[in-house]
Formats: sequence, structure tokens, C-alpha cells
Amino acid sequence: MTESSNYNAAPPVPPAYVVWRQTGPREFKAKYGFYSTKSPAKFEDIAGDGGWLPTGRGVLREVISISEEGRHFRSKIHFEALDTVSKPVEGGGPVEGAGERIGF
Repeated sequence: MTESSNYNAAPPVPPAYVVWRQTGPREFKAKYGFYSTKSPAKFEDIAGDGGWLPTGRGVLREVISISEEGRHFRSKIHFEALDTVSKPVEGGGPVEGAGERIGF
């Protein structure tokens, strides 16, 4: 899966990429990679060679468990924030998620 840039929001962001696979009955793993940018200091930066330059990237790894009836899920997510040379930076760590499928 590829997430394209979202130019109707601020700031514009580069694409993100996701791979996922089934690891067991109602169990999945996903890896989501994206790039972060910094806003230009002044308009001239956009018009010249500057603009929304990269500041690093992030990687989300998620383990997803879907309920037997298929309407709910729980997940464990780990976020890793990296600088422009792929060294870890402050931020990130584990978190848990949960959700319910939208229905009529």
C-alpha cells in the first residue's frame, strides 16, 4: 500500500509506504515507513532550491489481532523516529491500539 502526499493539509507531506502479511488466524503484521520534512523559513526557500526538506523518517511496526466476529481489533505498535542518516532520535516507543469496524 502507498499513501500519497496530502496537499490539502499543511504541511504537504511525502508519500508513505506500507507492507503487511498474515502471520496466523486473524493475526497480521504491518510495517509503515514515512519521511518527515521541515517547513521552509521563508518564501524564497520554496522558490529556490529549498522548500520542504527532509528531516528524517519514521517506522511504525504493528502486530494486529482481529476478534473472532471480525468487527474489532487490538494492536501493539512500536514507533521508531530516525534522523536523516537513520540514527534513532528522541520520540517513539510502544503503544497499544484498538478499533471497531464501521457498520450500517
